Amino acid sequence: MKTDIRTLDLNLLKALDAMLDERSVTRAAERLSLTQPAVSGMLTRLRECFDDPLFTRTQRGIIPTLRALELAQPVKTILAEVGELLQPKAFDPSTADITIKIAATDYALRAVVVPFMAALRLQAPGIRVAVLPVNNEQLTAQFERGDIDFALITPDTAPADLHARSLYDEDYVCLLREGHALAQPDALTLDSFCAQDHALVSYVGGSFSGVTDKSLAALGRSRRVTLSVCSFLVLPEILRVSDLISVVPRRLTHNLPGLSVLTPPVAIQGFNKIVVWHERTHRDAGHRWLRELLFSIAI
Repeated sequence: MKTDIRTLDLNLLKALDAMLDERSVTRAAERLSLTQPAVSGMLTRLRECFDDPLFTRTQRGIIPTLRALELAQPVKTILAEVGELLQPKAFDPSTADITIKIAATDYALRAVVVPFMAALRLQAPGIRVAVLPVNNEQLTAQFERGDIDFALITPDTAPADLHARSLYDEDYVCLLREGHALAQPDALTLDSFCAQDHALVSYVGGSFSGVTDKSLAALGRSRRVTLSVCSFLVLPEILRVSDLISVVPRRLTHNLPGLSVLTPPVAIQGFNKIVVWHERTHRDAGHRWLRELLFSIAI
């Protein structure tokens, strides 16, 4: 009785292909690293599947039937196509034409995305990048839908079901205009720091208190914050034209002419910046290359 063709598996097709090439059960077994009885058993199953003897025995080996010869090329094609499916496609950054979506705060835009884009444009000019705002409440859902591919966040906001890797540890410095009275040697004391008008960045908008105020409160001190903005990007312009000072992440102070960078007179806890991604893209060759590039520039 003919066996249902749906019971045919890849191992049987590999055995048929080997026997068609070798014209010998023994040599086919050696090629497949199987025993001769195992290959003979596979031949029996193949005969049942195709309702044909497929091979006849001779003194010199086995001779394929006409049906077996008809199957030769289709079997090779199937095995080649399956091999392509199982073998990840090679990724060539110089010719890649894909779009990646990165969720980032404006801090991460300057500190991470800017150097990342400089390296990316040199090595993979065909890759397009879309930068989207971070939405902590929707992060997992955005990854699952494919709305974002990477997110640049801090560990305390990272969902547990995502892959993550630390990029770097960040600390805080004081930023103020050149020529400011507190930019002089030894002028920035804890007393002068607390007495000065401050500007801070509030991501939620409207807040006049941040991590610096927690550090001051632990010492029984406070400062006067007179400006709250929702973006780091505008802050340097404001500091250049005023006597306000601001405590900012160190990486935001690179290449800011007209401004002085000082060590705060109070210890302020820094933070760790990480990148997270979803299992959906974890093994993709292109995304692995992009992650490695991101890791290499975030030092």
